[in-house]
Amino acid sequence: MCGIFGALTFDESAIDAAVAEAMSARVARRGPDDRGEFFDGPVMLGHRRLAIIDLSPAGHQPMTEVEGRYTIVFNGTIYNYPELRQDLIARGYRFNSHSDTEVILNAYACWGADAVAKLHGMFAFAIWDKRTRELFLARDRMGIKPLYYARNERGFYFASNPQALLATGEFDGDIDPVGLHHQLSLHAVIPAPRTLLKSIRKCRPAHHMRVSTGRIIDERRYWTLDARRPVKSMDAEAWNQAVHDALMEAVRRRLTIADVPVGVLLSGGLDSSLLVALLAEAGQHDIRTFSIGFEDQPEERGNEFEFSDPVAERYSSAHEKFLIPNDEVLTRLPEAVDAMAEPMFGQDAVAFYLLAERVSRSVKVVQSGQGADEVFAGYFWYAQMSAAQDEADLPRFANRYVDRDHAEYLATVDARYHGEDHTSALIEENLRTDQADSFLDAVLRFDVTTLIVDDPVKRVDNMTMAWGLEARVPFLDHKLVEIAAACPPELKLKHDGKGLLKEIARGRIPDAVIDRPKGYFPMPALKYVRGDFYAFMKDTLNSRRSRERGLFDRAYIDRLLAEPERHFTRLNGSKLWHSALLEFWLQRHVDR
Repeated sequence: MCGIFGALTFDESAIDAAVAEAMSARVARRGPDDRGEFFDGPVMLGHRRLAIIDLSPAGHQPMTEVEGRYTIVFNGTIYNYPELRQDLIARGYRFNSHSDTEVILNAYACWGADAVAKLHGMFAFAIWDKRTRELFLARDRMGIKPLYYARNERGFYFASNPQALLATGEFDGDIDPVGLHHQLSLHAVIPAPRTLLKSIRKCRPAHHMRVSTGRIIDERRYWTLDARRPVKSMDAEAWNQAVHDALMEAVRRRLTIADVPVGVLLSGGLDSSLLVALLAEAGQHDIRTFSIGFEDQPEERGNEFEFSDPVAERYSSAHEKFLIPNDEVLTRLPEAVDAMAEPMFGQDAVAFYLLAERVSRSVKVVQSGQGADEVFAGYFWYAQMSAAQDEADLPRFANRYVDRDHAEYLATVDARYHGEDHTSALIEENLRTDQADSFLDAVLRFDVTTLIVDDPVKRVDNMTMAWGLEARVPFLDHKLVEIAAACPPELKLKHDGKGLLKEIARGRIPDAVIDRPKGYFPMPALKYVRGDFYAFMKDTLNSRRSRERGLFDRAYIDRLLAEPERHFTRLNGSKLWHSALLEFWLQRHVDR
C-alpha cells in the first residue's frame, strides 16, 4: 500500500526533478516508510512506500527487475503472489526480494498484459518498458486502489490522487459538467473515467492502459462480472456454503499475506462482526479490533458499542474503543476534506479519518466490512426496486436512488453547467446488459462494478491511507463477488437483506447483531444540521470564494439554508451538507 506517481513526455524531453518533488509531496501520506524516484529519458516514476510485505530495503520502489528492462511503481497487495512466485521461479525467473512487487514485474516479463488477469488482489501500478519505450498501467477489478491520469500536448501524467496531477502546474481545475451532474445525482459518485475536473481522468476498474511516446493511449478491459445463474443449478444450502467458503478464503488471504499484524475495524454491524468470527474460525487467536463512536443527538445515538462490545467479548479480541466529542469532529473536518482525492458526501468519511488516525498507532493493516451491502443486497432500496415490477428500468432505479432528478439538478447549479441528463443515460447504459439474468442482477452488478468504487471504496482508501493504514476489504474479493453475482437475488434479499450473510453468521455472532435494523455509521452531528455545524456550512456557501465561483444557483442555496433540516435525498443525505462539502473541497484543493 503506497502512493505512486509518474509521467511520460511525448517529445522525449526529461521530467524536471521539481515536478517529481511536487507530485511526491501530494501522495506522501500514503507511504510514510520510504520514498524513491526513477528517471529514464522521457519517463519519471515515483513512489511513497508503506511497508507491509518484505520490510527490507529489497522491497524499495521504484523497482527494476533482474534483467533491467522493466521498472515498476505499485500500490496495493497481491494475495496470490506466493503461488505466482513459485510458478515464475519454475519458469526460470530470478528474484532479489520476497515482495509482491517483484512478482508483478516478473509476471509482466513472462506474460505481458495477460499477467494482470492472473493477479488476485487490489492494485494500481505502472511499468516502464525500457526497450519499447512504453508505459503500461493497470487497476484492480474492483477499483479498490486509485489510479488518476491527465494528458496534454507535452505528456501523460499519473498518480494516486488528482492533487499530485494539479501540483505539476500542467492542469487546471475547471469543472466537468458531466462529472458535476454525477456528483450531485449519485451522492458523490463520478464513475471512471471522469472526475469532477475536466483535465483529470481515472483508469476504469478492471482495465489496463498502454501509453507510448507516440501519444498513443490504448485502454482495454481484462475482466467482466457475469451476473447470470450457473448452468448447474444450486439450492440455498449450496449457495450458503459456496459464499461461506469464498468469504473464509478471502479473510484468510488478507490475514496471512502480510509481514505485520492485521486488525479489524469493528463497527458493531453484521459485516465487520462476521469478519471477526471468521478470523477466529481461521485460527487467529490474537485478534485486534477497533471501534469509534461520537456524541449523541436527541434523535440518534452516536455509537454502536452495545453491538460491537459483545462481539469483542465473544472472541476475546484486544478491543480498543474511541469516543470522539462533537467539537473535535468540526475542528478536524478540514483535515478530512484535505485527505479526499475527490469530494465525498458520506458523513462517515470524517469518522473513518478519525478512526484511522488512532488505529494507525497500533497496526498498519486492518480488515474492513465495506462492500457487503452492495454485493449481498443489504440496503433498503434494493428490496424497493425489486418490488416495483410494473415500472420501467430507469424510474425503477432512479426513483429510489438518485439524489436529484434532472429538473432539480438544473435548479441547483448555475446555467453554465446545464446540459443533458447525463446520469439517466449512465444508468440506462449500465442496466441494459446481457450479463445479468434479471433487473436486480443488473442493479447489483452496476453498483458493485461502478458505483461502489467511488462510494464507499474510495472513501475507505483515502481516509485510511491518510494515516499510512492499509484497509483490506474481503467482501470485495473478486472470487467472492463472482459467486455472489451469480446467486439468485431472492436469497440475498431474504431476512430484510443480506440473507446469505445472516444465515452464515447465525451461531457465529450474537443474534442481536444479526437481527438489528440496518445501521449506518452514526455521526449525528453531521446528519442533524444545527449549531456550529450549520454555521460552518452557511459560512462556506456564503463565502466570497463561493459567490465568485458561482457554481450553485443562489436561490437554491438560500432555500437550503433557510430550512437546513428539511431537504434530504432519497437515501437520507442532507442536500445542504452535500452543497457545503462540495464547495469546501473546491476551496481546499482547487483554489489553492
